[in-house]
Amino acid sequence: MARQVNGSWMGFAATAFIVAGLSGVFTTYALPIPMQRGFAREAALDAAAEAARGPDPAAALAALRPRLGDSATAVMEGPGTLEQRIARERAAVRESFLAEEDATALRLRWLCIMVSLTGALFVAAIVGGMSARPDGQAGAIGAEPS
Repeated sequence: MARQVNGSWMGFAATAFIVAGLSGVFTTYALPIPMQRGFAREAALDAAAEAARGPDPAAALAALRPRLGDSATAVMEGPGTLEQRIARERAAVRESFLAEEDATALRLRWLCIMVSLTGALFVAAIVGGMSARPDGQAGAIGAEPS
């Protein structure tokens, strides 16, 4: 007897793959975050370099402290001229955000792998349960065999 195509099972299997696809969509939003943070910090360091050439560098840097974030202390204090401290901090920021980007990418790859494997196991369990039934008894979800 030929097997009948059941829309419920097809929808069930499609849902498993949709969830995997949605995890991929999530990665497109999360992956650029380190780069955006790096650009924001670079812009703050550019503003600090501009402030260093201004009439009152100390006051301008104090106003930039919130934008500089973790870089504020390294830029405002330490050995060397202000330009040298900004250059050192710029290199450190680039290195830090590249490492953060690598770590984020690795976590997101693992997320996609785990969601895809979970979806595949889910489909395998459903299809395995259906194939264990005798022909002609692949009813809707929760239906009793006749």
